[in-house]
Amino acid sequence: MSEYQKYEDKIVLITGGAGCVGSNLTRRIAELNAKKVIVLDNLSSAYEWNIPDNENIEFVQGDILDDAALKRVFKEKPDYVFHLAAHFANQNSVDNPEKDLMVNGIGILKVLQYAQLIGVERFVYSSSGCGVYGLDSKMPFEEHDISISLHTPYQVTKLLGELYTNYFHNLYDLPIVNARFFNVFGPGEVPGKYRNVIPNFFYWALTGQALPITGDGSETRDWTYVEDIVNGLLSMGVRKEAIGEAINLGSGQDQKVIDMAEKVNELAGNEAGIKFTPRRDWDAKTQLLSSIEKAEGILSYKPKIEFEDGLEKTYQWFVDNWDNIEKSAEFGSKSQKKVN
Repeated sequence: MSEYQKYEDKIVLITGGAGCVGSNLTRRIAELNAKKVIVLDNLSSAYEWNIPDNENIEFVQGDILDDAALKRVFKEKPDYVFHLAAHFANQNSVDNPEKDLMVNGIGILKVLQYAQLIGVERFVYSSSGCGVYGLDSKMPFEEHDISISLHTPYQVTKLLGELYTNYFHNLYDLPIVNARFFNVFGPGEVPGKYRNVIPNFFYWALTGQALPITGDGSETRDWTYVEDIVNGLLSMGVRKEAIGEAINLGSGQDQKVIDMAEKVNELAGNEAGIKFTPRRDWDAKTQLLSSIEKAEGILSYKPKIEFEDGLEKTYQWFVDNWDNIEKSAEFGSKSQKKVN
């Protein structure tokens, strides 16, 4: 029997369930015959069309800072909570530090309080492997080697979220797991001003624009396909050994930014090429690489999707959903190139 069968006939709450990781996780848990998957999302950086249309999925448009919304979803007494909602992105947090603290600090505190009151079976928090490790952390990043010398409010509040989950585990025995994501990409992430580089690059490539690399392109990232992230989260929800732990979810491999950009242009048939721009002030980490030994040991986690295969799947999602993506992306197309 698959361990994922433990989700059958259960009620699962996914905050931020309209985003990339959330929508893919929602679909998988719905397909595992959960009794109900409740998606709570305020659609500040996601879209309702991105939520799977299954009979056992209920969408609630609401904010994690709003007690009325939280009372509505926790009244259902969810067995599992996956807390993915966040004020996302480093630059967004630099531009809006107070909002970042409210959503990523007060927001998780509120969700934890409700989860503790009803006694959930598991609370899985989406932290950031790219955030909680610093320049003083050794690569590949191991879970014990976090930093308190960080460079953006987003990194600070992601670590704060882990401190709060640990507090609820230590004081109330709340069964928590901290999932440290590394550079997630894949179907479901709509491009925009504060979004990740891969969806933005696909958008610009498909509209005939040069891809802007901040730096010289030799920088590396540990890009991890969303399907692998979802598999790790599902195991975190049911493995007893994961309770109270922080666990990296990455690919365990690093890729050069310039190689990624060239592959995106190749897939999109973009002849505009690449342009180089100055690195942002906060962008101090030129190399990122996770250690996934702990995930392998506790979760039997093993990434299955090769990086180039993941890029091809993401490109196909862009093509298949282009009308919705073009309408939803924060920045408008600068060319009339037709996507076939």
